[in-house]
Amino acid sequence: QVQVVESGGGLVQPGGSLNLSCVASGDIGEDNRMGWYRRTPGSRRDMVAEVLKGGFIRYADSVKGRFTISRNVRKNAIHLQMTNLNPGDTADYYCKVWIETSPGRVEAFWGQGTQVTVSS
Repeated sequence: QVQVVESGGGLVQPGGSLNLSCVASGDIGEDNRMGWYRRTPGSRRDMVAEVLKGGFIRYADSVKGRFTISRNVRKNAIHLQMTNLNPGDTADYYCKVWIETSPGRVEAFWGQGTQVTVSS
């Protein structure tokens, strides 16, 4: 059984920083694609930052230069360091991990989400 657990988040003032962490567990191997998505009320979940298999990283344009994603391959963990936050970053943040559950079959698993609120 795959579990995806996020931590971090909370309330921060504009210009502040927050860190999010995510750990995936279960019989899932290593070097899995993992990423952070976020959703505001009434919208879909949009990619914020991802680490692809092999370590390639990509960011949404809106967070480039402000957010940094890192990972621990052996622990299937990723971290998102968020700096210079603004009210537009307010959202529920979700961790997503892609697992090859059988040869040639890749499934996506989501965490329960963690709330980030940027407000003075």
